[in-house]
Amino acid sequence: MMDRQLSFHGDESGVIATNDDASESKRSCVKLGYYQDDYLQNFVKSSEKKAPEINRGYFARVKGIETCIEKFLKKTGDKCQIINLGCGFDTLYWRLRDAGHSVTNFIELDFPTVTAKKCYQIKRYKVLLDKIHLEDGEIRFSPTDLHATNYHIVGVDLRSIDEVANKLKQSDVDFDLPTIFLAECVLVYIETANCNNLLKWLSSNFHSAAFVNYEQVNMNDRFGEVMLGNLRARGCNLSGVESCLSLDTQISRFVQCGWTGARSWDMCQIYESLPTSERHRIEKIEMLDEGELLVQLFQHYCITVAWNGELFQDIEITVEKRLSTLMID
Repeated sequence: MMDRQLSFHGDESGVIATNDDASESKRSCVKLGYYQDDYLQNFVKSSEKKAPEINRGYFARVKGIETCIEKFLKKTGDKCQIINLGCGFDTLYWRLRDAGHSVTNFIELDFPTVTAKKCYQIKRYKVLLDKIHLEDGEIRFSPTDLHATNYHIVGVDLRSIDEVANKLKQSDVDFDLPTIFLAECVLVYIETANCNNLLKWLSSNFHSAAFVNYEQVNMNDRFGEVMLGNLRARGCNLSGVESCLSLDTQISRFVQCGWTGARSWDMCQIYESLPTSERHRIEKIEMLDEGELLVQLFQHYCITVAWNGELFQDIEITVEKRLSTLMID
């Protein structure tokens, strides 16, 4: 039997606040025209303009994850399940609907404090509610949870396997359906033993699955140490940082937890895998004062894709150019 010993820390406000930071940074990108998101404004009213390096970094983050999802959907069509761990105010469900996708099931999980706010905003704005209201389907609300025909958002502590399993069951989870898990800077905040328990449970219950993990990497150099110090000063203890020391440790985390395989790319590689026309377009939005800072930021974040079964094992990121040509104005 899997070890389910949990080591909780009482105050999670620092970690919860990272959702606000990320949402405001994405809103900054959208307002400047880096990418389109017609729904984020319903969750984030205003945000100050972020530094060009931050904007370009979040653009690469959003587009890199979208690229992975597009590759998966080409294999599964809409007959798949997307489970967003630590979803925050992410608007992927609505953006996919606008793109013509209506996946079989879309489940979002986060701390109840976060899901309560998201549920409130969904109920408040017709443009959000209409998209999740499918014909002949009903919508059930509680203060922290919402259940519709193919969209569910539930409040949960990811460190409690029993709680996760129960909330997924309430969300009509189908363990036999090809499933895509998403996590953006989530696992790093979970104690290693609890994170491993979660990943092992997922790998043993979902036999055709992929996991897209956006997270820190190369955290054992000077730049990484400064990042760690800044986060700790804001009350964010990176409890799982040992998995963020290199691309190899990112891969090992999944393989050691029973996933069939994994690949990992730093954000320099992800950025250079994006269409040249898109990169040239956004590079004209703002000039960079310090190109080196962007490179350092890109070198300290990565996207890792792990998979179970054979359906997703050939997912690859094609890097057109190398770091030496990473476009810095």
